Amino acid sequence: MIVAIALCIAVLVVAATLVGTSVRIVRQYERGVVFRFGRVEPGTTRAPGIVLLWPLADRMTKVNMQIVTLPVPAQDGITRDNVTVRVDAVIYFRVVDPVRVAVDVQDYMSAVGQLAQTSLRSIIGKSDLDDLLSNREKLNQGLELMIDTPVMDWGLHIDRVEIKDVSLPESMKRSMSRQAEAERERRARVITADGERQAAAALSDAAEMMSNHPASLQLRLLETVVEVAAEKNSTLVLPFPVELLRFLERITPEEDRGAENRAARESVPPLPQQNPIGSTARLRSTPRLSSRPRPRPRPRKRTPVRAARR
Repeated sequence: MIVAIALCIAVLVVAATLVGTSVRIVRQYERGVVFRFGRVEPGTTRAPGIVLLWPLADRMTKVNMQIVTLPVPAQDGITRDNVTVRVDAVIYFRVVDPVRVAVDVQDYMSAVGQLAQTSLRSIIGKSDLDDLLSNREKLNQGLELMIDTPVMDWGLHIDRVEIKDVSLPESMKRSMSRQAEAERERRARVITADGERQAAAALSDAAEMMSNHPASLQLRLLETVVEVAAEKNSTLVLPFPVELLRFLERITPEEDRGAENRAARESVPPLPQQNPIGSTARLRSTPRLSSRPRPRPRPRKRTPVRAARR
């Protein structure tokens, strides 16, 4: 009786051990690849859930089917225009064939990483600096194609490749900053010139309108005076334009204008009269002065006849 009980216990222990070694649990994001006596049989990939294996005959390897994020270490390279740069990237890939991943590649993570570094150095040498800085989408597509072509035979698929950062030497950064500053200065000058051209056109139209309507010029002058007078700490110098005089002359009545003309004529001194020949008549009250001295009269010589008569 005791021997029979011990035998039953032993059988139960062996059965429990066999059941424990033959039952596996596969998670939702995993797939199981079963090796039966060291060989992968067709259709032996196990789906998520409870998996029963043949004791002592089957071995199962779990393969992760999630998207893997693999950072690529920064790579030093020389661009096509002979500029030294340092570029790093990141790769997003996933497993599409767990059997190939388990059988064909020993360490697919390391293999993808080494391939990505080599492809990144190659794409740096084929590109210009401007493409690395401004045309990254095209470079990302080219890098993705270079990596995805060989890894398709490994049962992997590259979802996306992104260039994260491009490090430049300090001298190149200073040169690029000067270039950007010069470009912005050129744009500023163009914008300023365009604004001056538009302002000149507007001022030309305004001047033409004011020339047709002189009253508008006077109103604009008064508005300017009001604006300047608003600042009480400034001295106002009011010019008196000639246009204002002409404007007042036009609006002055004819009678007032005739009186002003008569008063102006009376205030002007008379001009000296001229003789018929054209020379100016000398005034009697003003004696003629000569700078030369008058000659002395010579004494008369008495003749002998005249002396005898005397």
